[in-house]
Amino acid sequence: MIKLIVGLGNPGAEYELTRHNIAWILLDTHPELSNNNWKEKFKGRYSDFNFRGEKVYALKPYTYMNLSGESVGPMCKFFKIQPDEIIVVQDELDLPFGQIHFKKGGGLAGHNGLKSISQHLGTNEYYRLRIGIGRPQHGSVSSWVLSKIPAQLDTELSIVMEKTNQALDLFLERGFKAASTEYNKKDLLKV
Repeated sequence: MIKLIVGLGNPGAEYELTRHNIAWILLDTHPELSNNNWKEKFKGRYSDFNFRGEKVYALKPYTYMNLSGESVGPMCKFFKIQPDEIIVVQDELDLPFGQIHFKKGGGLAGHNGLKSISQHLGTNEYYRLRIGIGRPQHGSVSSWVLSKIPAQLDTELSIVMEKTNQALDLFLERGFKAASTEYNKKDLLKV
């Protein structure tokens, strides 16, 4: 049973609606979280909702992406949440926009937010929901991830967020295997 959903991102108006903050966009559009009261603690903002009679927490670390573990670690310690009860939602350069991928453990693919979380938890054996943002055709990766999602993609972004939230709910309800079989690397704009 998942007890914590971590959405990776950066605080501040300049990072709103950037590719690097796509996990925060997902949490902000989740039906159970969008209207909830968010509280400030653990160097971030967190909320919770009931799922099948169990409390599930959601966390947005406000430490900036590269130090996310400084928020995740203390929250897990406080609420006694184990690594295999966590799903981290992240942006993913190696997936095109419109695709998602569930993963458990494994490599960190150079993602500094994941490195920080793994360091603070002492393991990388937690679940991940990777949301595709694609790679830039030209220019630097850092400029790409910190750039705003183009306004002309608003409709597509809404569809991707709705279907990704459905995938996350399926993961919570039926587990990793069901969610990954149903959604991994499928084009959400075509299903």
